[in-house]
Amino acid sequence: MITRAGWGLVAASALMYAVGAPLGYTQAAVLAVAGLAAVAAGAVWTLRGAAIDVRREVTPGKVARGEPAVALLHVRNTGRRRHPGLTARDTVRGTSVAVEVPPLPRGSGRTVSYRLPTRRRGATPVGPLLLDRADPFGLARRSIAHGRADMLLVRPRTVALPPPRAGRQRHLDGLASRSAPDGAAGFDGLRDYVIGDDLRHVHWRSTARTGVLMVKELTDVNLPATVAVLDTRPGSYEGDDEFELAVDVAASVACAVTRERFPLRLLTGTGELLHAKGGPGESELVLDRLAVVEREATAEPPLTTLRRARSGGALVLVSGTFTALTAAAAARRRFDQVVFVHVGNPGAGELPTGTGVTVIQASDLTELAAAWPR
Repeated sequence: MITRAGWGLVAASALMYAVGAPLGYTQAAVLAVAGLAAVAAGAVWTLRGAAIDVRREVTPGKVARGEPAVALLHVRNTGRRRHPGLTARDTVRGTSVAVEVPPLPRGSGRTVSYRLPTRRRGATPVGPLLLDRADPFGLARRSIAHGRADMLLVRPRTVALPPPRAGRQRHLDGLASRSAPDGAAGFDGLRDYVIGDDLRHVHWRSTARTGVLMVKELTDVNLPATVAVLDTRPGSYEGDDEFELAVDVAASVACAVTRERFPLRLLTGTGELLHAKGGPGESELVLDRLAVVEREATAEPPLTTLRRARSGGALVLVSGTFTALTAAAAARRRFDQVVFVHVGNPGAGELPTGTGVTVIQASDLTELAAAWPR
């Protein structure tokens, strides 16, 4: 590819020849030919293969929104001569990042780092990496795609919160009540038998019907369960910043529950996003799922979403409009504790009261942590 400087030299050479040749100036013709030859030589120079090994590393692979993430570019000269250096260009969500790699002696290597934009949440492809090879005079340039794109997952930000207790306490030695059959263990579903499962939990009727050994999944009904609902309707938020804050609030609430190994159902306007049962590593899964949540034109209102939620425990509804408060108030009798979090500007007037719902106004995560019930 001929650069602007190369095309300028081509135009100047052509003009010099057109003016000088009719007047018999041989020097002008010689200079014109030399200029064209220089551009041609530059183009041939860029066709040569670069004897270098390039490897890119994105670290960390998962990062909270706004926190730093870098790409490490490992370059090694595998040729027999000194490499003059090059320009590498990475593309991150439409933004081009240029990285200058200095000259490399034979057999040497160099690692160059550069920051990646993390302002926007979501799965962010990094690359493919383009290596620009130019001639010494900058008359021609060729871009070569190297390697494949890496993935950077930008997840929501969180703030430390105590989990909603819903008026119940977790016993330090296990179950908090002996009134239910088998302590406080309740039936939660069936799954395939795994080596090590207690044979007393085998569901023999399902095993006989399917021919596959099935066991009952039990849950402690006295554990403080939480239903978190994130309003994903586009009309519920004035802009992107409000929705991003709503996702951050939902992530903070969900992580507060899963870090204590309590059950959680995380719902959006398009269905159930996650059903955590108190296992290890579920907080990371919460952040991964919420990293890719977007507003959907087909999202249902919170009242419709709550009809599919199991009653009991705590309910936390996050939205950017106070019209969603009616859904929280309608579900008040189904849950032990109901919290409605409104994100963004509350507008004129005071916060609604008298609904039997704890209403929190949060313009940022710090305000959420200060107003969160304890």
